[in-house]
Amino acid sequence: MVCLKVCSLAFICILLLSFGQSYVKATHSGVKITGGDWATARRDSAGIAPDPVALKDTAIVQVYTATTFGWRGLFAVHPWIIFKRAGETRFSRYEVISWGSNNVVRRNYALPDGYWFGARPGLLLEHRGSAAEAMIPHIEAAIKSYPWPHTYRVWPGPNSNTFLAHIGREVPALKLDMPANAIGKDFRPLTRPVGLPPSGRGVQLSLFGIAGVTLGIEEGIELNLLSLNLGVDVKSPALRLPFIGRLGVDKSPATPLTDKPVVRN
Repeated sequence: MVCLKVCSLAFICILLLSFGQSYVKATHSGVKITGGDWATARRDSAGIAPDPVALKDTAIVQVYTATTFGWRGLFAVHPWIIFKRAGETRFSRYEVISWGSNNVVRRNYALPDGYWFGARPGLLLEHRGSAAEAMIPHIEAAIKSYPWPHTYRVWPGPNSNTFLAHIGREVPALKLDMPANAIGKDFRPLTRPVGLPPSGRGVQLSLFGIAGVTLGIEEGIELNLLSLNLGVDVKSPALRLPFIGRLGVDKSPATPLTDKPVVRN
């Protein structure tokens, strides 16, 4: 009984500290938690993506995340994937969006590295060259096979994070490691509670994305309670925390300084 009380108190303290850090980060990032107007929020290029014209002969795959609009940004992120084959001079961007169409899977809804309604995106992963070229057909197949193209639920899913997690499971070569605050990444139908984690390498038990455990090469060990994830990344040492994602070694890839940013695509 004493052990249970101690563990419960520790969990509550972690939640409060993580939420506090998320609030501080949000208020210093320029994103309005309340009172913001989504119609006038910043949507221009963040200057992160490489120039597809200058790198015409190079295949590129990138995944981005940005905090969601308004108060939801305290809890979760919105992800998307961009890619281009060698010989192409434009990126294709794919993500799931809940408004504007019966089909929630969207192509080129925004700029490849555009601000997400005021939130600056962060580069989650990148692949270039022959490795990227080889995985693009599998990414396209995963997009077409997404099981919920007409369904969106903020919690516990399926949503935009469920979509990227599906791609990661179908294309393990991506080595996708979605942050702990990517609510919806662990959504699984009740008919398939056990399967691959979003990285595509490991095992996951998840009950409707509300409770479960993940053991993955990229994720490490992660527990899920009410879509609040807590764990330890062993491969790249870090704590996996709700609200803020991770605390520890930065896994974000560095973009070469010789690349020119995308201004419009």
